[in-house]
Amino acid sequence: MSLSPVEGVALAEIESGGDPAAPERKGVVGRSPGQLAWLRLRRDRTAVVSGGMLVFFMLLALAAPLIEMVYGVSPREQFQHLLDGFGMPLGYVGGVTGDHWFGLEPGLGRDIFIRLIYGLRTSLFIAFAAAVITAAIGIVLGTLAGYLGGWLDAVINWITDLTLAMPFLVIALALTPTLVLRFYGEREQVSSAFGVGVLIAVFAVFGWTSTARLVRGQVIALREREFVEAARASGAGLGHMLFRQLLPNIWAPILVSFSLAVPQFITSEAALSFIGVGLSDETPSFGRMIYRSLDYLQTDPAYVFFPGITIFALVFAFNLFGDALRDALDPKSSR
Repeated sequence: MSLSPVEGVALAEIESGGDPAAPERKGVVGRSPGQLAWLRLRRDRTAVVSGGMLVFFMLLALAAPLIEMVYGVSPREQFQHLLDGFGMPLGYVGGVTGDHWFGLEPGLGRDIFIRLIYGLRTSLFIAFAAAVITAAIGIVLGTLAGYLGGWLDAVINWITDLTLAMPFLVIALALTPTLVLRFYGEREQVSSAFGVGVLIAVFAVFGWTSTARLVRGQVIALREREFVEAARASGAGLGHMLFRQLLPNIWAPILVSFSLAVPQFITSEAALSFIGVGLSDETPSFGRMIYRSLDYLQTDPAYVFFPGITIFALVFAFNLFGDALRDALDPKSSR
């Protein structure tokens, strides 16, 4: 449960290390809930390991152009001369060599390693962009519904229920091709930026509901508290009440919700790309790579192994870190 600014200050005793005058000089120092959560997070081995993995993945994604320059291979470059007559990579383990660390794609001969790096970049960008947009929408609607109540609360709840009732996969399958045909012809190549934007928009339309309900519940629990009543009695305006009194006291559950939403969007993007929705085959994506690898499970298992283990490790690290973050911000939740 989120604490008020006064209740959220924890007191830590300062020890003097054997000084005879220590009892007289003992004091207390205030620590905010954020500082206490950071201390708990640093002491949690699961959080440290999973956080380190996430930092590693994010650095790889950010440094993708630099890695491409050093590696010397483009994600769209094809090495047909390294494939046999059946389109299979020459050599062992899918054509793994010193020049192609994870081998080559059967059929097209594209380098798997550099496409994985750019696929990681694509997935993280879509997931973080969608998480930020959905969090912003959910925070605004949830805060207004929880604090103002009345007819506005009823309308927002009705919209939330309506959105939750819509089948996400069916709507995504119908909406995405419609948007593509609206801006591109049937035979035109869809740009990577447009495909990414469509996926983010689809996630934004359906992904805000859980955050809105979470924020609404937290605001309802806080709006009758003493410090909120005092601010209201002093004549504070709506903006002050929302941004100075309520939101600073519910940042912890919002942060946890955000950290757990990112891996959901990663898997959703991979699933939609797997069935050919949103991203074109030219855009590096985990879902498209796994889809193409299904025809080569027996002849080239390395092709499905590398993207599969990468997305598994990425989502697993996000989920572990999200759980550790929740326990650090609310220790009672783990009891």
